[in-house]
Amino acid sequence: MMFGDSYCYTSGKVFDPGLPTVVMIHGAQNDHSVWALQSRYLAHHGFGVLAVDLPGHGRSRGAALRSVEEMAAWLLSLLDAAGVEKAALVGHSMGSLIALEAAHRAPQRITRLALLGATYPMKVSDALLGAAREAEGDAIDMVNIWSHSSYAQKPSCPGPGFYVSGMSKRLMERISAQGEDLLFHTDFTACNNYANGDSAAASVSCPVQFIFGSKDMMTPPRSTKALLAALPGAKTVTVDAGHQMMAEQPDAVLDALLAFLR
Repeated sequence: MMFGDSYCYTSGKVFDPGLPTVVMIHGAQNDHSVWALQSRYLAHHGFGVLAVDLPGHGRSRGAALRSVEEMAAWLLSLLDAAGVEKAALVGHSMGSLIALEAAHRAPQRITRLALLGATYPMKVSDALLGAAREAEGDAIDMVNIWSHSSYAQKPSCPGPGFYVSGMSKRLMERISAQGEDLLFHTDFTACNNYANGDSAAASVSCPVQFIFGSKDMMTPPRSTKALLAALPGAKTVTVDAGHQMMAEQPDAVLDALLAFLR
């Protein structure tokens, strides 16, 4: 579904703003499809789902936004365009920062906040920033390797027929081919420069859930202490996965989200 220049995947259902709305926000160099397994279930079990493509990503038109603050403002404008008064936000990686900042800006509109693969500060190494600027293919390889707990999930893959790491790599390559130059670097820079996390976390008044991957090398559990301390009432769930937990452990992530959203 398009709202102006912005695309949202509604998971095979006509979006009904009268249902409890769940907005799902992807991370760097990704699009709505990272939520495919969770968003479709939610949309067929009583929720109105908007899995967004951020500007300049996937099917959303326009230039990519340069900061987390700009992305959060865009997200709240999207809720206006969709006729949504209140929503639960579910964000992964960069999307978790966007969700956090949006909850800070409009606390009366955010009912619940689920943060996956989240940390703050979300600093990006100089090596990865440099690769994203000078050799994007290398950056895609680096992130893809670091985002998965195993190169080959089969035969134990919880999503039979999915080549998990291969699909993640192809998605990032497709976003690169379709989007503007240096999109990965733009996204990473936005994460690296975001400096309002402490204030945003202190202002959150809605229920919060963290979902961590026990083998996450992009936002490792040890890096999350400051954010957890800033949100002492948050619930935490840990799944046996790397950073791309929605694909590696789709059922475990869905179970955690369902228990929280209901």
